[in-house]
Amino acid sequence: MKNKNLYILLFSLLVLSGCQPKADKVIDLREDMANVLNIQGIPQGQYDLDSFGFSDMGAWHGYALPDIDSTSYYGGFTGPLSMKMWGQWLSKNLCQLELTDASNMSAIDLGQAKVKFNYKPGKLEQTLCLEKFDIHLSLIFVSERTSLIQTKIKNKSKEQLSLFVSWKGELFPKGISLSKSKKGLRIDYKDGEEFFLVQSDTDKSVQISPDKLSYQMFIKDKQEIDAGGILELNLLNSHYFNQEEAEKEIAQYASWLDNTKASFDANTSRWNTYLSKGLKSSNPLLDETENRKLAAKCIQTLMTNWRSPAGDLKHSGVFPSAAYQGFYGFWSWDSWKQAVALVRFNPELAKSNLHSMFQYQDEMGMVADCVYFDPKENNWRDTKAPLASWAVLEIYKETKDLDFVKEMYPKLVKYHAWWYKYRDHDKNGLCEYGSTDGTLIAAKWESGMDNAVRFDDSKMLKNNQDSWSMNQESVDLNAYLQAEKSDLAELANLIGNSNEAKIYKQDADKLKQRISSEFWDEKTGFFYDREIETGKLLTVQQGPEGWIPLYTGIASKKQAKKVVSILMDSTKFATKVPFPTLVADHEKFNPLKGYWRGPVWLDQAYFGIKALEKYGYEKEADQLSQKLLENAEGLLKDAPIRENYHPISGEGLNANHFSWSAAHYLMLITDED
Repeated sequence: MKNKNLYILLFSLLVLSGCQPKADKVIDLREDMANVLNIQGIPQGQYDLDSFGFSDMGAWHGYALPDIDSTSYYGGFTGPLSMKMWGQWLSKNLCQLELTDASNMSAIDLGQAKVKFNYKPGKLEQTLCLEKFDIHLSLIFVSERTSLIQTKIKNKSKEQLSLFVSWKGELFPKGISLSKSKKGLRIDYKDGEEFFLVQSDTDKSVQISPDKLSYQMFIKDKQEIDAGGILELNLLNSHYFNQEEAEKEIAQYASWLDNTKASFDANTSRWNTYLSKGLKSSNPLLDETENRKLAAKCIQTLMTNWRSPAGDLKHSGVFPSAAYQGFYGFWSWDSWKQAVALVRFNPELAKSNLHSMFQYQDEMGMVADCVYFDPKENNWRDTKAPLASWAVLEIYKETKDLDFVKEMYPKLVKYHAWWYKYRDHDKNGLCEYGSTDGTLIAAKWESGMDNAVRFDDSKMLKNNQDSWSMNQESVDLNAYLQAEKSDLAELANLIGNSNEAKIYKQDADKLKQRISSEFWDEKTGFFYDREIETGKLLTVQQGPEGWIPLYTGIASKKQAKKVVSILMDSTKFATKVPFPTLVADHEKFNPLKGYWRGPVWLDQAYFGIKALEKYGYEKEADQLSQKLLENAEGLLKDAPIRENYHPISGEGLNANHFSWSAAHYLMLITDED
């Protein structure tokens, strides 16, 4: 532990101070984190996202590595994948290297090479070893719109080699077409201004097929490589949504192509910073090498899902998953949760995650459920659970940025007040999940627990012209609101609003007592939702809503003890992967078919661990933390982090490369409190 922490500290200081070791060599902390994620694959169709895995700098395009057995695709990277409203591959391998022996004009079969693929944080690598030369390809992102593919061909023989160099590629057939550009290729999308460029600095000849779906691009001059010499070739791939974006970057093309060392050094420095900051923790879980690698995997997952401003999105944010078609936007409670993890290694992106949602706060104070490149797709039928103040407070604790607090505080106050104006049907100070259009499905979405058993018999009640509520006061919602009052009190004090802080603190204390008494069932020892008209507790299910009052510190010690006894029961919540979203002995428990009827969601599991720790159950928290780490399928190997996990088998379920799962695993293994 001491040696590991010393290693991290030394290189954290090195990276963060901008110092370089002697000989101007950039130390790369990523070597030990290579291939913690297996992203090898070739898409079988234009919309097949199973192979996806790498993007960076908020770019709206990304790549993967070919399968080790896909010899016909050696010499290029899988993709690119284009991300807008839906993910679509432009090609299986858009820029595939071709070499011809100039002495006899015979094609060199790269498929015969001994190959090695590496996915290092922030960089893809491919090395091909042939008899006379080695080929090393590297791919990094140099901006939020452009990636750089560098090819180095080393002559291993004792005589000069002469080569003709070219690239080839074939598009998927739907909605895209090829044409020539001034310095290479252009791919146009038939449904708008969006386009993709392949650029280089060499004198080339480009041939495009009559159907405009395939090409060959030749370097006109024969390339001579001296014995022991290296030929370097560079390509830029750029994804633009309009010509104006392209014109802003044109001036940088030359520097990216002519001074690749600066680009690669900047990439190394930036990722060293992410890793050194993300792993800078005294949490004993980081004693284990596999957990440190998991932390790197979490950071990679969040960075791959990062999207920069584009379309109607004026701030950077993080997709739930770029590897799932339905998640190509920013979601509110995803954004709050992601920000708490992001601030540990990328504080500006954490802040932007908040800005990306509050950009859309309406005059009433509501924040949309999710927002997209095209604002017509934004979901205003509901919002999500109030966790934004928690995120802002955590960002402040890490950054000490009072200006950010001052900016966000009035927005948070307005959002908090919105709940009581539009989601408190009987105006008794206890809120309900609801919708703006009166539909039950949107109200369930607002809870975030779309098909939870507790909502099976729910009905809708009209509050006013703009809102409806479900006919039940949800314990988790009111617990979050109680915690938000405490957070707002702390934020108010930070910016000198002591009177408001006092009021929020008093309101938090009052609501704490109400939740502790009015949502508690002594007979079963658990917290439940409550029916509005009768006040009857809805004991139809036990789920995460029942441990949220421990997470927020509402429960008494006596209540906590009873809840913990249920959480530690292996037939209920202490399953192979603990904290299922429905108690495992319930008749409707069905993790394979029920999105919130059994699968383990990492946000709720994290809240469960924090709940145990808050009431002094450290041993129990450690025990269940180990289960979360060790029993989730592929988590500590090279599999992607999943949206959720089967609590009995440990099988990964639903979307791959899921951001809030990555965020909460990173929190779990780096928290110091």
